[in-house]
Amino acid sequence: MKKRSKVLAALLSFVTAASLLSACGGSTATTSTATASTAASTATASAASTASKATGSTASTAATTTSSGKTLTVELGPDPETVDPALNSSVDGGNYITFCFDNLLSIDKDNKVIGACAEKWETSTDGLTWTFHLRDGLKWSDGSDLTANDFVYSWQRVANPDTAAPYGETVLGMLAGYKDAIGNPDADGNTTTTPDPTKLGVKATDDKTLVVTLSAPCAYFDKLAAFATLMPVKQDVVDKDPDGWSVNPKEYITNGAFTISEWVPGSYILFKKNPNYWNASAIKLDTIKCLLMEDQNAAYSAYQSGEALMIKDVPTNEIDTLKTQSDFHIDPDLGTYYISLNDQKDMFKDPKVRQALSLALDRKYISETITKGTYTAAGNFVGTGVSDWDGSAFMDNANGGKPYIDTDDFQGNLAKAKQLMSDAGYPDGQGFPTITYSTNDAGYHKAIAEYLQQAWKELGITVNVDVVEWKSFTPQRRAGDYEVARNGWLLDYNDASNILDLMYSTNGNNDSKYNSTDYDALMDKARSEADAKTRSGYLHQAEDEMMTNAACIPLLYYNDFYLQSAKVTGSWHSPYGFWMFQYADVTE
Repeated sequence: MKKRSKVLAALLSFVTAASLLSACGGSTATTSTATASTAASTATASAASTASKATGSTASTAATTTSSGKTLTVELGPDPETVDPALNSSVDGGNYITFCFDNLLSIDKDNKVIGACAEKWETSTDGLTWTFHLRDGLKWSDGSDLTANDFVYSWQRVANPDTAAPYGETVLGMLAGYKDAIGNPDADGNTTTTPDPTKLGVKATDDKTLVVTLSAPCAYFDKLAAFATLMPVKQDVVDKDPDGWSVNPKEYITNGAFTISEWVPGSYILFKKNPNYWNASAIKLDTIKCLLMEDQNAAYSAYQSGEALMIKDVPTNEIDTLKTQSDFHIDPDLGTYYISLNDQKDMFKDPKVRQALSLALDRKYISETITKGTYTAAGNFVGTGVSDWDGSAFMDNANGGKPYIDTDDFQGNLAKAKQLMSDAGYPDGQGFPTITYSTNDAGYHKAIAEYLQQAWKELGITVNVDVVEWKSFTPQRRAGDYEVARNGWLLDYNDASNILDLMYSTNGNNDSKYNSTDYDALMDKARSEADAKTRSGYLHQAEDEMMTNAACIPLLYYNDFYLQSAKVTGSWHSPYGFWMFQYADVTE
């Protein structure tokens, strides 16, 4: 948290000066390769074949080609907390990072892994060694050479405890030497030896070859090699200004399709095409302008006027009307909207209380009435679209094939909730303290907060709502500086461990501060288990444990709804919540 606070402070200093322009077990992996020409053509073809089908109703005055070239203007949210790959844990920040950085591998429009900085890769027969072969001539946006050693530095930086990377354990915990890298933590999370990131199982055997050694097979490590946290950053730039490099466009050296040329907080970020990108010839846009907005009505006005050709934040009171338009899209995500109860607070230490708060919520009402059917009622933590070991749906094999919470029996659930509160010593809420629910002001969040006030009043509990600005909300929640908070998770790769890891006691994204030795033991077994079916069993048992104890309150399954003009072609929306505009084009 200390590291993140410094990053935000650095951003504020630029604003003040007004000068800011600009998990892991799995079956043994098999050999995988992709040639440079195949990867490049696949990326280009993937983008070219995903033209939006929307007809749209935006004004014809939309700026597409200007004196500075072809520009696409979109709205993906307000100012992000960070665009440092190692520190980011939010979707909006991740989206901006994917505009600017390229990893070893990438995910195409069909959710398939393809080559990116690596033109080919292979896995040893025991699944423990992954070797990545980089393309010829890779460059940073400043024109300097990018080598395999840049990945070594970047991954060691993520593992370094001083960096405080929230994803560190998730993306690197399966590497050989990881515990030595972070200081061999004991059962309470305290380090017993001096952290030594150089002991992490990643090395460059030459400028173009990166060798990764795992402590246990990880069948989806190729997806991790495409994930934003492990994208390379330039050592001399980061070491020179560790807290400020990612908020100063002049220092934000990248290796992807775009770089940041201007950032006016509260207004926009302007991404400019990177001529040194290895696949620059496939990039059609000269700039992408991302409007920084937290107000849905302002975003909608920008879309209606033609200033923006795509907006993520659509006014919820317009949904019923917009559903009839072809430029309104609802796309499924792999993710769950949930509520974090700060388990460190005395009022939430009794699982009966947490269970009662969960059962007192009418998920179908929230889905069908408050969110107007754009989200789906959630009875499990691991949601729709997440695959199990054999390709079947993970949730179909959970809890004997039944949801943990029957979303069709709210009255029965409410009766159980009231009984649980009584059993916990709070009949009709007597003696239970007033609680504060923290949320940010976007989408349906405030409407859901108001519903929670009414729903928990049925248990005799008074709820105050605290609306927090987005860029402050996530670090506040991660620090545990809250009582109850809106939360949500879009999976970074299609494996149940990615969301279940959130409840692991030492996970950097464990905002609920859930701490269960039984849960941790099950997740540890899953990480070290090579047999896919057995590993899946441990993951299911882990979900059983956390749902039984209401480690958090799953509420809805995510879908993304947005407006996008038919003038935008070649883009796609990924099930991980990203809008991929790198290969997009704009037609008149």
